[in-house]
Amino acid sequence: MAEPPPAPGEVLRALRQRVAALEAHRPLGTGPLGTAEAALPLGAPALDRSLGGGLALGALHEVAPATALHLGAAAGFVLALAARAMRAGGGEVLWIQPDLAGREAGRLYGPGLDLAGLPLARVIDLRVPHERDAAWAMEEALPCRALAAVVGEFFDDRALDLTTLRRLSLAAARHGRAGGLGLMLRHHAGAAASPAVTRFEIAAAPGPRDPFGGLGRPTVHVSLVRNRRGPTGCWLLSWNHHEHVFLAAPSLALAPTALDRPHRASPPAPLGRTG
Repeated sequence: MAEPPPAPGEVLRALRQRVAALEAHRPLGTGPLGTAEAALPLGAPALDRSLGGGLALGALHEVAPATALHLGAAAGFVLALAARAMRAGGGEVLWIQPDLAGREAGRLYGPGLDLAGLPLARVIDLRVPHERDAAWAMEEALPCRALAAVVGEFFDDRALDLTTLRRLSLAAARHGRAGGLGLMLRHHAGAAASPAVTRFEIAAAPGPRDPFGGLGRPTVHVSLVRNRRGPTGCWLLSWNHHEHVFLAAPSLALAPTALDRPHRASPPAPLGRTG
């Protein structure tokens, strides 16, 4: 006599236990168990080794400034990652920015995108009213195979609860192991737990001089503070926008900038005699 089928509630409980067991052994947004993960090498050998060969494709990654002063450097790092993904796999880049983030940090600038190696004609600049709209648009866009990278910019972290972040991570995974990147630019460091595969904190740094008297390559301190595929670490990297790769940068000992110096009053000028 055949056994009666299990009750729907028992099937659901067993499925939840199975999913929980799988999630305990691999990060969200990665490929099937037992398969090699697709990765995007960034060009800097030490960083790529820590990432297990490169930045995981079909996955969610977070970038934040080390402090508010370094938001521009963090945005530049995200632009470089998007340019690298576009160069490697084709497709376009979708940049989603809520109104508040645009007012606080400014909008994308076409000539600057070109200098970063990201042609303006291949960037879709989507502006939305609120952070929750940005999260919704990002979730809808991440599975699209025509996009090399989907960037969501967030000023207010209150829209990014754990449920929302898990939905974004699963949406990136639906792109497939050969898919693009899900990149979150968070305006503030020190965010809570997240299912993202990596989290970077970025600070601006002095770069090597240009031999022709130009500005030189953009250079940043890159801190990998969360990495579900390997060790964390810190590197000083320069971006080569011609080759679309990161390069290890030499450390330069320079005087601190005015923003980094302690405030100190100037000594009074000596009084001279008259007459």
